[in-house]
Amino acid sequence: MSLYPATGPVYSTSSGHISKSRTELQSQIETFWKYVGSNMRNPKWEWTDMHIDVLSPNAAVMTASYRVPHLNPMNTPHTIAGAWTAVFVNRDGRWVVVQEHLSDVPPAPAAAADSAGTMDHSGH
Repeated sequence: MSLYPATGPVYSTSSGHISKSRTELQSQIETFWKYVGSNMRNPKWEWTDMHIDVLSPNAAVMTASYRVPHLNPMNTPHTIAGAWTAVFVNRDGRWVVVQEHLSDVPPAPAAAADSAGTMDHSGH
C-alpha cells in the first residue's frame, strides 16, 4: 500500500473491477494475497518489458509487463504474468500511484492446444 497516496482517490482496475478508493484497493490486494499470493512458494518477480513517459515535472506513466515464477502448494512450477499501467504523481515530495490498470495473461487453453492438430482447413 506504500505505492499509493494516503488520501484522495486511487483508481485501480483489474479482473473487470474498478476500485475507487484506497480502502477498496486494499481489500482487492488482501483478496489476491488470501487466494493467490499466500500459495506461492519461492516467488521471483521479473520485469519483462518497461516503458516510462514523463508527462510533466510531477507526473509520469509507466507500462510494464511482468512474470512471477513460483512453486504452487504441491511444489509444481507455476507462473503468473501480466501487464501493469500506472500513473505516478509527485505529492509532497513522494511519487505515488493514483491510477492503474492490471491485466493478467490468460492461461493457455489446453483444449485448443490438443485440438489444433486435428482441425482441417475449414476449422473442423
